[in-house]
Amino acid sequence: MATQADAQELAALRALSASIGLNPHMTQAAGGNTSLKAGDTLWIKASGTWLKDALSDDIMVPVAMAPLLKAVEQRDPAADKPQAFAIEDLNPRGLRPSIETTVHALMPQRVVLHVHCVDTTSLAVQADGEAEVARRLGDIEWAWVPYFRPGLPLARGIAEKLRPGVNVLILGNHGLAVAAETVASAEALLHRVRSLLARQPRTTAAPDIAALTALAGDYRLPADVEAHAVALDAESLEMAEAGSLYPDHVIFLGQGSVVAKPGEDVAGVIARVGAAPVAILFPRAGVLMRGDASAGADAMQRCLADVTARVDGKARLNYLTAAENDELVNWDAEQYRQKLNAASTA
Repeated sequence: MATQADAQELAALRALSASIGLNPHMTQAAGGNTSLKAGDTLWIKASGTWLKDALSDDIMVPVAMAPLLKAVEQRDPAADKPQAFAIEDLNPRGLRPSIETTVHALMPQRVVLHVHCVDTTSLAVQADGEAEVARRLGDIEWAWVPYFRPGLPLARGIAEKLRPGVNVLILGNHGLAVAAETVASAEALLHRVRSLLARQPRTTAAPDIAALTALAGDYRLPADVEAHAVALDAESLEMAEAGSLYPDHVIFLGQGSVVAKPGEDVAGVIARVGAAPVAILFPRAGVLMRGDASAGADAMQRCLADVTARVDGKARLNYLTAAENDELVNWDAEQYRQKLNAASTA
């Protein structure tokens, strides 16, 4: 670290990161990332790690910022592999920086918090999301960035939208980023924006655990009872069945959601779709997870329920296209995250 003050700020960032990571309404699984600029070094969460582990594990990676920003400016594909810019002498575990390192480097403020806040995401998937955010955020300096694949494409999209003073980004089909000069002020801004974007979820009946158990076969109940809500609310179920709404859903659960037809059990669903989906939604009963589903998959199934319950049932939604789904599934950086996710579950 450059100074004692930087060291204190990094310690504060670790504590805040752990707090954020423990709140499923703010971020889920290995999603979200935080960073601190200390001189010419960007300290950022490592790819595939969980924010909740920021105090118990070393999850921050130092990155040389100047050459990374130069690569972004020159549209150099190397910028999409931030591990090439990691400062190896300060990275003994050889961790890869977050796939969104370029996003953090581009924002001029010292501290950047990027979260997959379910309230924000519920607005960011609506076709009228930008107008609704504008109505809520008032005098906050914010910018709306339409969907781009995380990494260099998203960084380029942000670069086009940044203007002096902007410290809040609403990322279409993705989430929220806030930035400030100190960890404390970034935390305060995060809570302010979240409160302004908060939306009341639709309520649902309780899941039918007995029915799910009878249908389960080799599948199991989800880790969080809240995950069932997406199958218990007709509007949420329709949204989920129609496609993928944000990148981490694709990474951890696959494309879209599989919904059981009347009278089908798990074996019947698998026979119909020709594969064993990570999760199956049983209308008016609840959700079942494949027996080997990862902790990340459980977190994202809960996220799907939390997001769709907050989306306006009358709103038109923007779904990821087939090409955007394929781009995520076949991307080396996401395959790396999936590998770490599988290893942490084994």
